Amino acid sequence: MKLQATLFGILMLITTLPMGAGERITVKVSPAVAFAPANLVVRTMIEADQDNRAVEIVAESADFYRSSQIQLEGDKAPRTTNFEFRSLPPGTYEVRALLIGTGGEQRAFARQTINVIASGAGH
Repeated sequence: MKLQATLFGILMLITTLPMGAGERITVKVSPAVAFAPANLVVRTMIEADQDNRAVEIVAESADFYRSSQIQLEGDKAPRTTNFEFRSLPPGTYEVRALLIGTGGEQRAFARQTINVIASGAGH
């Protein structure tokens, strides 16, 4: 039980690096720790730029991969975008937000690590 509490505390401290001046994209995932099957809300903040064409969000663990992409209308696109990943199985996930430019190139990315814990139901 103490090990679980310690693990939970450590995982709560894992967050993205703070946004500095001139960051093109940041990501915030909540919750940072959840019980499976987990629903994650991913919020991206994107700096307005005429060359922004898409944002891709990826949730990846050792045994699971899911992604979503939406088109952006350059500097007319909303600064904040929300994504939801539903029913994620247990695992440690890297959630990445990739900002894609006019030529399909990656312009920027941000990432956050989260943990989905097995619920123990049925054991």
